[in-house]
Amino acid sequence: MKTPVSADDGTMTANLAHFDLAQEMAEFEQHKPWPKGIYSKTLFKKKDLRVVLICMEAAARIEEHHADGTSSVQVLKGAIRYTTQGQTYDLKTGSLLTLGASIRHDVEAVAESGFLLTISWPDKEELLAMPHRGYGT
Repeated sequence: MKTPVSADDGTMTANLAHFDLAQEMAEFEQHKPWPKGIYSKTLFKKKDLRVVLICMEAAARIEEHHADGTSSVQVLKGAIRYTTQGQTYDLKTGSLLTLGASIRHDVEAVAESGFLLTISWPDKEELLAMPHRGYGT
């Protein structure tokens, strides 16, 4: 499916979208070689939700980072190594991992992989209250 129509800031104006994830990943192949072995596309963006499809070549790595919202990672293809809070999780096709807001983590592709990242985005007041944002009390 074509990406839903969006506003200037990338927020989707549609309230419904349908995606063929296998086809989306197949289209990613046309963009190889991927910079740093990673290719991603935001499929859906609303003020409270992000859905991102990410594909990684074997051995590619997303360095330690965090998301300000609660997130989930669902592996659609291959295998990734997800490290957070001193633990490593080997996730393969069909695995789902969830993570609370603002928890640092990194991701490494064990094999060529594709996964769906979903982030439940906090509202502005919650964002401003987060200690790492410097506005919290």
